[in-house]
Amino acid sequence: MTLDSTKTLNGSFGKMYSADGEWLTNVQSAEAQGEITKEEVHRAGTRVTGHKVTGITYSGAMTGYKVTTKLAKQIAQVANDSKGSFVTELVMKLDDPESADKAWVRLKGVQFDSIPILKYEMKSLVMEETPFTFSGFEYL
Repeated sequence: MTLDSTKTLNGSFGKMYSADGEWLTNVQSAEAQGEITKEEVHRAGTRVTGHKVTGITYSGAMTGYKVTTKLAKQIAQVANDSKGSFVTELVMKLDDPESADKAWVRLKGVQFDSIPILKYEMKSLVMEETPFTFSGFEYL
C-alpha cells in the first residue's frame, strides 16, 4: 500500500498553550517524549537477554522567538530562596485541517531545566530554546 501524502501531518499547524490558555504564538517548534528505562534480565536456558521496564522520564523542549521576558521571570523564581520552583502545565496541539487525526496533549508538572536570562546576536532575530521535564501527560 502506498502512503497517501495528503494524510501526513503538517507541523505548521502546531500550537503551544500556557496553563492559562494563552497561545504562545512565538513557539516555532516543540517536542515532548518519554524515555523508557529498562534493566536487563538474564534468563536461564537462553542466550537472549530480556528487558524489564523500571521507569520513565518525561522531557521536552520548545523553541521560539524571544518576545517577552514573562516566562524567563517565572522560571527565575527558583533562584529566590523564599519561593519554590515554577511548576506549570503546557498544552501542545497539532491540528492539520487536511488530516482526520488531531493531536492534543496536556503536559503536567512542567519544570524548566534552565533560566533563559538573555541571549542575542547582531543582525539576527533572537530565538530561545527552553528545555523542560514533566511528570505526566494526558491525551485530550
